Amino acid sequence: MEKELICIVCPRGCHLTVDTEKETVKGNTCKRGEVYGLNEVKNPTRIVTSTVKIDNCSNMVIPVKTNIPIPKGMIFDVMKEINSVSITLPIKVGDVIIKNVLGTGSDIISTKTVN
Repeated sequence: MEKELICIVCPRGCHLTVDTEKETVKGNTCKRGEVYGLNEVKNPTRIVTSTVKIDNCSNMVIPVKTNIPIPKGMIFDVMKEINSVSITLPIKVGDVIIKNVLGTGSDIISTKTVN
């Protein structure tokens, strides 16, 4: 079975054809495209970016993200976890907000420093 997708690893946007049975990729112009294509059909993952509420501040949030990609199928569950927490200031870039979110091995970290 073949799947067609567009590579997002670099700005070229190669049109890939991935044969899921033979585990081959056509259309890539670099090795990274081949790796991306195979991973995307076997086990797609994503970095999640969002915001977290700040305690006692009704209209302020802090930007956060996963420090490593998580399985694509877990995005909505991870978002529920992110939306259920709030933080107190001060916070620095890289501070862990949620450790090992839902057992994914990924931490939710701050991407902004606020005193």
